[in-house]
Amino acid sequence: MNWLVSKTSVPQGTEGSNPSPSATRKGYNSLMADTVFTKIIKGELPSNKIYEDELTFAFLDHSPKVPGHTLVISKKQVPYVWDLSAEDYAALMAAVKKVADRLKEVLAPQWVGMQVEGVAVPHAHVHVFPFNSIEEYNRAPDPGAKPSPEELAEMARKLAF
Repeated sequence: MNWLVSKTSVPQGTEGSNPSPSATRKGYNSLMADTVFTKIIKGELPSNKIYEDELTFAFLDHSPKVPGHTLVISKKQVPYVWDLSAEDYAALMAAVKKVADRLKEVLAPQWVGMQVEGVAVPHAHVHVFPFNSIEEYNRAPDPGAKPSPEELAEMARKLAF
């Protein structure tokens, strides 16, 4: 069996040693180039923000599987949700719940789903989206059917809180 191990979780020069958790967390930001999500948080790239607090940021996916598809991200740049500190993980999940509640309130879907990710962008994030059928839940985003900037802005206006 071949296990995939991320070297980004260990600061350079500490292989074989046992760095403290805080040193490891600091290592992520100092060793990794800013992700597209970090650039969005910093305001270097535009987004259709719907929610932000001290530890999290939520914005519409520009290639949604369904209208209202939102990404909730930690402001701490780590590749995997499981690498977040307990405080950052709790904050991320609390923000996910707030976004899900808002999607239910505004869009009135039958369900709101979530998918934890960190693969397409190596930055801990959760996809939160309304859906009314298993087909919608399993749907892959269609790059050819992206909403216009105006449609995204209108949806962000509806969902923002």
